[in-house]
Amino acid sequence: MHIVLHQPEIPANTGNIGRTCVATGTSLHLIEPLGFRLNEKEIKRAGMDYWEHLDVTRYMNFDEFKERHPGAKIWMATTKAKHIYTDVHFGADDFIMFGKESAGIPEEILVDYEETCIRIPMLPAIRSLNLSNAVAIVLYEALRQQSFHEMQLAGELHRLRWKA
Repeated sequence: MHIVLHQPEIPANTGNIGRTCVATGTSLHLIEPLGFRLNEKEIKRAGMDYWEHLDVTRYMNFDEFKERHPGAKIWMATTKAKHIYTDVHFGADDFIMFGKESAGIPEEILVDYEETCIRIPMLPAIRSLNLSNAVAIVLYEALRQQSFHEMQLAGELHRLRWKA
């Protein structure tokens, strides 16, 4: 899977998303301009020591991203979508794109992706969810559809054992 952030603005969100990507074996794609520098302490704090293991690629703009990934299936996460994220079928190599915190994905991009625009249902009084939360919600649904391929599905206690 691939997560794409279009012009993210808040370093802590991108750090959290990077950590989620490392935990799930997902690539992160960052489309400029970024609202921060990747070496800022907020990125490192949110991403902890996982950031060095992140598969991350930067692009100058959306056109460069499209040129480097011709034919890619790109799901556009937006509050303006007609389709709910749980009603679509994600492929293992699909890209899921999220927009910047203050404005989302520009409508000039969305208009060309009407059939792959997806939304997370929420009450109408709320404008949007936190970016890192939205990424986690949609990404884990996509991974669930892939049967969490190669992911650890059961855990163990550290000091004790489960009773059953």
